[in-house]
Formats: sequence, C-alpha cells, structure tokens
Amino acid sequence: MCSSATCGVRCLSGAGKVLLIGFGSMGQALVRGWLAEGRAASAIEVVDALPAARAAAAELGIAARGEVGTAAAADVVVLAVKPNQLKDVLPQCAALARSGAVFLSIAAGKTIGEIERGVGPKSAVVRAMPNTPAAIGRGMAALVANPAATKRQRELCAELLAAVGAIAWLDDERDMDAVTAISGSGPAYVFLLVECLEQAAIDLGLPTALAKQLALETVAGAAAYAAAADEPPAELRRRVTSPNGTTQAALDVLMGEHGMRELLARATRAAAERSRELARA
Repeated sequence: MCSSATCGVRCLSGAGKVLLIGFGSMGQALVRGWLAEGRAASAIEVVDALPAARAAAAELGIAARGEVGTAAAADVVVLAVKPNQLKDVLPQCAALARSGAVFLSIAAGKTIGEIERGVGPKSAVVRAMPNTPAAIGRGMAALVANPAATKRQRELCAELLAAVGAIAWLDDERDMDAVTAISGSGPAYVFLLVECLEQAAIDLGLPTALAKQLALETVAGAAAYAAAADEPPAELRRRVTSPNGTTQAALDVLMGEHGMRELLARATRAAAERSRELARA
C-alpha cells in the first residue's frame, strides 16, 4: 500500500526554489517548519491575495506577492490554497508548468487529474496530505505522484515534507481519502480529546491551569510511549487496566455501546466521504 520514511538528517539544501501559493494555517505551518530546519527564507516565495497573509510572510522574512503571474520561477510549486480556490489558481500556473516545475498539492480532496487538467496534462504533480504538527517538526504526510514526476522531483517534494515530520508514499491515490480522514484531520480529533479531558478535570474540581497541564501531558506522554513501545496500543491499554479498578470503570463507558470506537469510525468515515465529495465538486 505504501512505503514510509522519516528524514534522519533534515537537510533542505537540495530542495531548490519553492513557490508557496496560499499562506493559510497549513502553508504557514510548513514554512515555519522549513525555517526551523535551516531553509533560507530567500529560497521561499509566497503568493496570497490577502494582505494579512502577505504581511505574515513578510514577518518571517519571506518575499510575498499578490498574484501568481508576478512570482519568480521555482523548482517546486506548493499548492496550499483551499480546495474551492484551486480551480481559479491552476490556470495561472500554466507558465510555471512549462518551465519544468513540479506541483506539490496539499489541497484536500483534489486529485492529480484535476491538477493536470488545470496546468497541463504533461505536468509533474505530487499530491500530499500533511498535517499541522509540521509547524513543530512533528507532522505526518502521505504522498503520491503521477508518472510525469521524475525521481528527482519526487525527492524534492519528499525532502520538503520530511523536513517537517514523517512521510509515507502511497501506491494508490484512492487511499488519500482515508489518509485525509486519519492524519490530515486527525490533529483536530486529538485537540478535542485534550479539550474534553481538560474540561472533565475542571468539572471534577481541579484548577484550570492544572487541568490543562494534566490533559496535555497525559496525551503527549501516552502517544510518545505508544510510539516507543514494541507492543500494539491494545496491549498497552490492557496492561494499565486493573480489573475492577478506576481505569476499567472509565473504559466501560468509553468502550460501551455507541462509545469511542463507534464515534471515531463514524467521524473518520464522514471525513473520508467529504474528501471524496471535494474531489467530485
């Protein structure tokens, strides 16, 4: 299905000139990650129609323009606009395609075929789904490329995303809807879990500051422990659940009818279906 990799030595020296179209939350997360890993601000250019977005780029030392047509040529063009904006942006990128750039799209639900139709059928395209922890170098991104993308162009795109987290290559683009539902949207699920734990702690009488600390550190620590362990999460859960103990009392609720498993299954199916709807729109 896929192959996974993390970048052991995060070096961006070979990634060439990057043009980032769209400077919303995901675009900003990527740029902050690149800068933190040592990429020169001069090797990045941003295009965004919103003055506030251009101002945010300027604060990071990044050159920013309001129109694609005024941007310099680039080795990699990162399409980071909202999915409903992509159809208006792609025709403006045809000249960049003719110059030999590879298009790295992170627009949710938008297929390689749609991008090819917008910029040219022989264009090199890599579709990816990163997530916002890229801003602190802990992102997760899945990628898939069209046949026009050369080995070097695939490497350039992988290098940019591996600099801000782990990556996995997909063999089948159809898997991207599931990836979007799990890792693309997943950080929001975890934020909600932290939010709920914090509120539960407050409802149990704990001070707000302590409630926040307990919720955050518990989720972060448990995730790190699971990542480091050889055993699957189910075994780790069983190991810390004493019969008739406090953890068992909570899990009886969470794992009961209409509990966490069912909720997450329904939620991720809804996200995957929405990704497919975006592709059809």
